[in-house]
Amino acid sequence: MLLYTLKRLGLAILIVCVAMLLLLSAIHLVPGDPAGIALGPRATPEMRAEFKALMGLDQPFFIQYFKFLGNVVTGDLGVDVWSKRPVTQMIADQLPHTVALTIVGLGWSMMIGIPLGCFSAVHRNSFLDRFTAVISVGCIAIPSFIVGLYALLLFAVELGWFPAIGAGEPGDLGDQAMHLVLPGLAVGLGWVGYLARFVRTSMLEVMGENHIRMARAYGIPTRRITYIYALKLAILPTVALLGVGVGSLISGAVFAEIIFARPGIGKMVVDAVNTRNYPIVMGGVLVTTMLFALSTLISDLIAAWLDPRVRQGF
Repeated sequence: MLLYTLKRLGLAILIVCVAMLLLLSAIHLVPGDPAGIALGPRATPEMRAEFKALMGLDQPFFIQYFKFLGNVVTGDLGVDVWSKRPVTQMIADQLPHTVALTIVGLGWSMMIGIPLGCFSAVHRNSFLDRFTAVISVGCIAIPSFIVGLYALLLFAVELGWFPAIGAGEPGDLGDQAMHLVLPGLAVGLGWVGYLARFVRTSMLEVMGENHIRMARAYGIPTRRITYIYALKLAILPTVALLGVGVGSLISGAVFAEIIFARPGIGKMVVDAVNTRNYPIVMGGVLVTTMLFALSTLISDLIAAWLDPRVRQGF
């Protein structure tokens, strides 16, 4: 298990390094002069040169890359161009909002998707199975920003059940939880379909095994067989899927933060892209990439701990 953990940790670090290399390459491939776009058309050549020096854009590509990685090791993500605040502090202020939204979205997807997949497996090839399949595909097909807009119009504007915008009053956990319901639904609904279909497939495989047939032969109730014996085994592959799903949920959180006017890393990075504030862009993408790598690492370790066969071929 220790060797497997070290290999997965090395792979996670490699993913982060490659992601930052691709991001820095994309920044250099963006058309237009970053200094001219950020400072405006009236900027003098001296002002543009100073801006490029401040951003480190006057240095060769690989020097910029390794310098950034070196600063990351020390926890230095640069300074905001306009406010002169440390990017690390700005991300630390926004990170809890994004993490809370991602966790709530994951909770929505698990709370709906796993029971829906079990229900579909129990009623295999029936009308109910086909109906749940339509619901699952529909959840996958609908973009998160569409869900967010309709949830905002229906449950916040028309019915008034939940607050429309903001993150709630600081220190008031109840108000903050109410502000998370609709954005979390918008983020997590798309993964309901993935979980439901994945759990259904795993459940059908497990339900055909000998120990499940033996349990049926002894007259154990179907509900107990499904949700206690079969689900324990069928949920193992889903653990790895949840780790990958966190990355998708984080990307969906960007739209939710914009639609519901919530603070968060996604909204901060979008604003920074519009102003070509590269330290915030680099720092925000780095943190979200690390969250994705960490979630997949944890899910793989949990799956390997629950099922030793997972780590045999790695």
